[in-house]
Amino acid sequence: MAEKNKNTIILRIISAIVLAPAVLWVVFVGGVAFELMVALVAMVLVYEWAKMVGRNFWWLVLGGVYISAAIFAIWWLREGNESGLFYFVWLLVVVWATDIGGYIFGMTIGGPKLAPSISPNKTWSGFIGGILLAAIGGYSVVMYFSDQAQISNLALVISLGVGMSVVSQLGDLFESKIKRRFGVKDSGNVIPGHGGLFDRIDGLMAASIAMVLLNGWVGGGII
Repeated sequence: MAEKNKNTIILRIISAIVLAPAVLWVVFVGGVAFELMVALVAMVLVYEWAKMVGRNFWWLVLGGVYISAAIFAIWWLREGNESGLFYFVWLLVVVWATDIGGYIFGMTIGGPKLAPSISPNKTWSGFIGGILLAAIGGYSVVMYFSDQAQISNLALVISLGVGMSVVSQLGDLFESKIKRRFGVKDSGNVIPGHGGLFDRIDGLMAASIAMVLLNGWVGGGII
């Protein structure tokens, strides 16, 4: 079992090293390249969701609504506003930091389970670790993109990173609940060592929707 886990971790690292630079390049380029990537992501997500829930009509409808909302939010964050690159890079860093922090803290500290009936491997230490790393990562992006003199409310910047980290983890739990409901281990196998695409961007999907809704609620320019 230990050898299997070691091989899985190595495969995950290799996949991340290969895919992350390509994804970041498309994000920085934006435009048609980004829109084509988003369209491909949408098709894969629809396929994986349909495969998970089968022919259950209402679950298919729920998936269609959720995926559509997430895809629109992801597109809008990068392409639908003047600060798109900043918005999307900030959110990517927050979500990735949440995943990394959750994994590292959960593996090294362990402790009480966060939601054992939904996702047995998640711990409270991982939950808190993900939040801490997300807050640091999000703040670092703001400092990189902005003039320090323009950052008037440090607490607000950190609070937003914390909030999106929590939403990201809730999105992860939501997908875990769906997989548990239908007896599925992974949403797919398109990413070696990681499972399906849904498994990897479930947090980004939820956080993107929340970010767009919050930005609209405050009238834009949330960060």
